Parts: sequence; structure tokens; C-alpha cells
Amino acid sequence: MKIAVLPGDGIGPEIVRQAVKVLKRLSRDGLKIEMEEAPIGGAGYDAAQDPLPQKTLALAQAADAVLLGAVGGPKYDTLPRPMRPEQGLLRIRKELGLFANLRPALLYEELANASSLKTEIVAGLDIMILRELTGDIYFGQPRGTRKTDNGEREGFDTMKYSESEIRRIAQVGFGIARKRGRKLCSVDKANVLDTSILWREVVIEVAKDYPDIELSHMYVDNAAMQLVRAPKQFDVILTGNMFGDILSDEASMLTGSIGMLPSASLNAANKGLYEPIHGSAPDIAGRNVANPLATILSTAMMMRYTFGEEAAAVRIESAVKRVLKQGLRTADIHESGMKKVGTEEMGEAVVAALHA
Repeated sequence: MKIAVLPGDGIGPEIVRQAVKVLKRLSRDGLKIEMEEAPIGGAGYDAAQDPLPQKTLALAQAADAVLLGAVGGPKYDTLPRPMRPEQGLLRIRKELGLFANLRPALLYEELANASSLKTEIVAGLDIMILRELTGDIYFGQPRGTRKTDNGEREGFDTMKYSESEIRRIAQVGFGIARKRGRKLCSVDKANVLDTSILWREVVIEVAKDYPDIELSHMYVDNAAMQLVRAPKQFDVILTGNMFGDILSDEASMLTGSIGMLPSASLNAANKGLYEPIHGSAPDIAGRNVANPLATILSTAMMMRYTFGEEAAAVRIESAVKRVLKQGLRTADIHESGMKKVGTEEMGEAVVAALHA
């Protein structure tokens, strides 16, 4: 298993270090794992004046999977747009063809009180949000800023999807639903957007090949409301790039902390980039307070989706549950009566639970 390790910026190096410990433990226990590290984002710019240095891209292309921390930070905000850290992330997704972004929103029983919603609303929550990742308004052309005839500045972006892009992500979504609760809700804005009208038409066409899956449709504004009103009605949510970006961040708060949620971004061959859904949090970088569990859980997704090592994936997830049951909590999920630990301590605890 060849894994490219890209720690990135802010808390990225700290949380990735804990995930690497987990992978090394699995390696000692028999899995053949090779890891090589390279810079991306702001670290890439610092090293090579490029948020995705050519050597980093080459390493990612040669690897079977990529483990990513996070990118970005205020020190890079004044850079030209192509040089900003986030552009490195967008480019690696595009270069590797990572079109399917899987973002589970799973509430651990031990963290039910950490959610901002009432326990009875979120207890047992288990949602998979599938976000299309390489199309939509984030990549559509033309885009930019210009001056109008009256001299006023105007910004513009293009939202667009091709039929083939919609069809391939829909097929992934129905396939995932078939392995879960056999329910798929497609989220769009077909009452306003032509792009969404096509999205809905294609999803309905694809659904004919999956008669065992219950398909529903929901406008994105209603979906945002339903996620906080009755989130357990959802099994798999299928949506586009921008809507998925927003809804998955909203769903993260149902689970108590964004620091608990992993993600996988896959291409057609199941090669994947695995990362926590949170950002680089530069305000807490280097303080040993960041929650590494989302990054560690991302390695479980890596074992499952890219390497087909279900036993290893379950082992990691069980280790995380074990440390939570022991009462260990980082600051973001801490509550009265629990033991507050730092980033390093939490990582070590998961490795110990793996050994046990």
C-alpha cells in the first residue's frame, strides 16, 4: 500500500502525525504499508512557490492513496489567487480525477451530549453525504471579475454540469445506498436552476437501474432545514459540489464536532484522497489541542474504500470508540466528568487501543 502523506498547514502536521502512528501500528501487525511525505498548500508555496509542487503531484499520482491534513492560513491571504493554498487542494482533486466525495455524519453514542441538538433528535444518526467534487460552480468557466459599462466592478462564476458527470456520481450514490439503508435523497435547486433541472432528470434516469433503492428529491434550502429538524430521515444524500460543501459542514455539527468527521474523495478506480473535513485552524496550530480523530478515521475509510481491508477499517473505528468509551476527550468534544487530553495523547490512546 503506497500512501502519499501530505500534512499541509496549520494543525495539519499535528493531526496527520497521529494518523501516521496508526498506519505504522497496522504495518507492524502485518499490512505492507509504504509512506512518503511531501508539502502541499501553504507549505508547498513555502517550499516551491507553488501550492501543489510538481514533486508532490508526481508522488500523489504514483501512490495508491493520499492522506491529507489541511491547507490554508492567514499568512497566505495576500497571495495571487493561483498561488493560494486552497488552489493546491482543488488542483490535486482535478489532477487525480477525484469526483466522488464521501462525507459520513455519524454520531458516536458516547458523544450524544456533545451535539447542539437534543439527544432524541440525533441519537443513532448515520448519514452519508455524497458530494460531486470536480464540477459545478467551483470549476465552471468563464469566471472572474470585470468592469461593467458604467465602471462598476462585477464578479461572475459559472455553474454547470454535464450529463456524464451527473450520471457517474449518481451511480456511485445508488451503489452506496445499496450497501446501507437503501434510501437516497438527491438534493438540488431544480425550481430555480437549469443545472439542477438536468441534475434531477439524470438522477431519475439512473434510478431505473436501481429499483431496490428508494429515491426522493429535496430542494437544498429544505434539506438544510431538515438536517436540523429531523436528520435521521436521511440515509444517503446525493448532491453537487457547492450544495454538498455547505450541507456536509452543517451535518458535521449534528455529531458534536467537526473534528470527528473524516472524508474520502475517490476516482473511478477507487484511488482516494483521505482527509478530515475541517480546515487548518491556524489559531490553535502547535498547541496540542486539535482533535486528530477525524484524520485517524479517514485512514479507516482509506482501508475500506481504496485497499478493501475491511478488517483494518473496523479495527481503527473500534479503537476510536474504545478511547471515547474510556472518557478521553479533546477540547472540542470535552464535557464535565471526562478526561481532557491533547492531540498527541489522543493519538497515542488510539494506537494503544489498536494494540489491545
